[in-house]
Amino acid sequence: MSCRVSSLVFPLILAVAACRGERATRRLAADGKRHYVVYDAAGEVTDSLGSVNVYAATGANDLAPIARRAKPLVYVPNSRSGTVSVIDPATYAVIRTFPTGRVPQHVVPAYDLSRLWVLNNNSSTLTPIDPLTGIEGRSIHVDDPYNMYFSPDGRFAIVVAEGRERLDFRDPGSMELLQSVRTRCRGIDHMDFTADGRYAIATCEFNGRLIKLDLQTRAVVGTLVLDPKAGTAGGAMPQDIRSSPSGDVFFVADMKADGVRVIDPDKLVELGFVHTGKGAHGLYPSRDGHLLYVTNRGWNTLKAGPHGPGSVSVLDPERRVVVAEWTIPGGGSPDMGNVTADGNELWVSGRYDREVYVFDTRTGLLTHRIRVGREPHGLCVWPQPGRYSLGHTGNMR
Repeated sequence: MSCRVSSLVFPLILAVAACRGERATRRLAADGKRHYVVYDAAGEVTDSLGSVNVYAATGANDLAPIARRAKPLVYVPNSRSGTVSVIDPATYAVIRTFPTGRVPQHVVPAYDLSRLWVLNNNSSTLTPIDPLTGIEGRSIHVDDPYNMYFSPDGRFAIVVAEGRERLDFRDPGSMELLQSVRTRCRGIDHMDFTADGRYAIATCEFNGRLIKLDLQTRAVVGTLVLDPKAGTAGGAMPQDIRSSPSGDVFFVADMKADGVRVIDPDKLVELGFVHTGKGAHGLYPSRDGHLLYVTNRGWNTLKAGPHGPGSVSVLDPERRVVVAEWTIPGGGSPDMGNVTADGNELWVSGRYDREVYVFDTRTGLLTHRIRVGREPHGLCVWPQPGRYSLGHTGNMR
């Protein structure tokens, strides 16, 4: 993108913002390196044999030095309580709860793992947390932060301004606004990145689409209208999205279709569908990346109640089949979370049940239910293995 100045005021503002975006520099990751100096998977997400594995650097307990120093804690944003509950994973007890802004949605690890950010959607603020102590700092203003991601090269924090149908490219340290990209993506919520680091694919919850974004030009270069006839319930309401280990397909949880759509990220076409459970919502790779945990929230709509038929499906991403189903006795609403650093537990929020669920990934058994605030959402288990964070609740590479 070249920087051209227009005589009109509004295009001039956009041009200045675009120039700022071009001047953004790659930040050092937690491994002390700069990544994706060129857009290529080789040497970035390849394993010892040279095969692409986007999760190759996120093996069990493979912590970066700064993550190794972090205090092991689980942070639960309670959206309707306006608080974050802090859980000690050794005792499974809430050790304190602190106030945030209005409607905290997700707790997001910074690109360089130096801090965690609480995204206070309705207050338009971010609250920083020092992961070494677990103590929060002073909030800063950031407009409409529903979710947040980081470009794989560390140049940008990408704030998902859902209510504005906009992606805001910001400096990942200061959060200074560099450029805004308007989309026609209603309910833009989640995204993941191609193995070469060049493109992002985002989900549009409320108009049943995906969009593809070129990170070099910060422009939308493709749109896919999802097949409303996929699945058993009908309709399209895409939620979380994650790459397969090889990067050749993306998986999209669809809350209306009750399953996971399989997408070709290069051609941006649908390849298939895997039924999981009612209200498929969150996607979390196992520590070796060979399995994908799918949280089924138990509801196909945003208006829901407690004790729904929520569950977790275990998907084999290579064979694209469900290999296990984990149930919640008495019902529940598993939503967002992550696996522990050793990979032995899956922690997820119970969105409509004011609780957190802990599953043993070796047995599939629900081992703990922990009472928290109202509408717990984007739970973050910290620390996580990896060289850098791509955002959300700990999408690591």
